[in-house]
Parts: sequence; structure tokens; C-alpha cells
Amino acid sequence: MMAFVGIVLIGLVIGLLARLLTPGPTPRGILVTIVIGIAGSVIATYGGQALGLYREGETAGFIGSVVGAIVLIVLVRLLNSGR
Repeated sequence: MMAFVGIVLIGLVIGLLARLLTPGPTPRGILVTIVIGIAGSVIATYGGQALGLYREGETAGFIGSVVGAIVLIVLVRLLNSGR
């Protein structure tokens, strides 16, 4: 249970930082921010492994997680602009 709470808190912090660093409109809501933060961490981990920056079993760095969340925000913004 504590691991889940830790994941949610880290996702919140990373999502908030990504929202602050990304200019323009961002998806709203605390749950969306948490999901973006968690998904950004996952993107950074698997993207880093695919590029050879990380090995399997290593976690993505904090900066990499924020960059992954920023990429996700930009993608969400691009998908919403087409509608």
C-alpha cells in the first residue's frame, strides 16, 4: 500500500513540474496531473532503455521523468488541437 502512495506522490510532483515547465494550456485536474507524471516516468524508463541510456532494472532519473511527462503533455496538446 505504501508503494502505491509513493508512486502517486512522485507522479504528482513530476506532473506538477512538467505542467510548470510547459508553456501554454495543459490538461487540468489533479488526477490528470498524477497520471501524466506516472506515464512520463514510464515513458522515460522504457524510452531510455530503447535508446540505450538505461539498462533493464534501472529506474529513469528524475529529470528524465519530467522530460517524459513534458513529451506526454505536448502529445496530448497535439491530439486535442486536431479536434
